[in-house]
Amino acid sequence: MPKLWNATVETHRQAVREAILDTAATLVAEHGLSSLNMSQVAQSAGIGRATLYKYFPDVDAILAAWHERQIHSHLEQLAEVRQHNDGPARQLEAVLETYALIAHSHHGGAEAAQLHRGRHVGHARQHLIDFLTELIQEGAKAAVFRSDVAPDELAAYCLHALEAAAGLSSRAAIARLVKVTLAGLQPPLPAGESVERTTAGSG
Repeated sequence: MPKLWNATVETHRQAVREAILDTAATLVAEHGLSSLNMSQVAQSAGIGRATLYKYFPDVDAILAAWHERQIHSHLEQLAEVRQHNDGPARQLEAVLETYALIAHSHHGGAEAAQLHRGRHVGHARQHLIDFLTELIQEGAKAAVFRSDVAPDELAAYCLHALEAAAGLSSRAAIARLVKVTLAGLQPPLPAGESVERTTAGSG
């Protein structure tokens, strides 16, 4: 009985916590980050303020937990995208497209920047770099990506390049950005072929 009781209590606590985060997300979407307060969250979630304080000490803690959950969801989404594509080239292209669309859809200016200061953000970014590094390593072994630059450096390059997606106005522009980013991962041309192409172009 104690194990069953503990499981039931933990399930209830998790449900309440998720409801609080869902409520905070809705309120932020409707009124912005700066307007969020504990009384508003408690009322909208249908719980007392005393109960809310048992889960989170303040609004910043709620926002950090919400943002962390959001990041984990994005990482799971990218992993799923990878699984649904074959070969490192197509996998990386699909992952970068998805990442760029996420960066574009969640661009929120100065207020959103407040959420990117927690320790969890650094951990998530490192996880993402490791994830991309693995994909690029596989592509380098298959000779579809360059091997003259360290895979983790190329992974960081991809992330930095695709941050520009936040300021783009259309999906077509995002797709072009992804193509340009992927072009930087292509193996360098052999010296002879480079010369031939340059000569052909100059003629």
